[in-house]
Amino acid sequence: MTSSKGDVPDSQKRVPDSHGLEGRYVLVVEDDPSIALGLRINLEAEGYRVALAEDGELALELIRQERPDLVVLDVMLPRKNGFEVIHELRSEGISVPIIVLSARTGEMDKVTGLELGAEDYVAKPFSLAELLARVRVALRRLQKPVPKSELIKFSAVEVDVSARAVRHAGAPVDLTATEFDVLMCLVGNRGKALSRDDIFRKVWGPNHHGTPRTIDNFMQQLRQKLETDPGNPRHFLTVRGVGYRFDG
Repeated sequence: MTSSKGDVPDSQKRVPDSHGLEGRYVLVVEDDPSIALGLRINLEAEGYRVALAEDGELALELIRQERPDLVVLDVMLPRKNGFEVIHELRSEGISVPIIVLSARTGEMDKVTGLELGAEDYVAKPFSLAELLARVRVALRRLQKPVPKSELIKFSAVEVDVSARAVRHAGAPVDLTATEFDVLMCLVGNRGKALSRDDIFRKVWGPNHHGTPRTIDNFMQQLRQKLETDPGNPRHFLTVRGVGYRFDG
């Protein structure tokens, strides 16, 4: 069910931060009513429009119909779990940014979520301030200014920077917002070896904490989508003992 903006007691109201993201539409998919309500109150206090869904099937219906700017998605859901939701959305070419919010904190769970196409993975119990910061980062990524009419080409790949559009051998390639930003980070440092920490700082910001596997996963996704032979990459190269380098 979708939420309507209810009355929030004055003691729980906060003045929205001046982050320029007010009015963005965030869908919270969470079957614990207390967590869902707390997230709705705090996200609305930040100035966002918020809807709630309590199961995976309803989440898919709302995302397809209403195209939110961001989805905060629990994993353990009735009817369809969060991983199944991500898989269906990405299979349909829907690249809405998704922040996974889950009590499943194992590294393989995080890797699975990221490999399926999530932008971020936040473990429960979570810091509300950290989650709100990650929401801001994900939403800012959607409106990041880019050079006008810049076209980047390497091998059979064309990147239209201003449109944030990618084609491989003439066919459109669906990249998530974060995959595109990782791509631009590497292309913008063409020929330079970047450590995983370098990539984290440039793409997610200095306060983001992730694991090396996060970057490895994004590199694997870029290779699968943009290399002619992903098993023998020509452009997205591993620099042993350092990190990664883009050549092209």
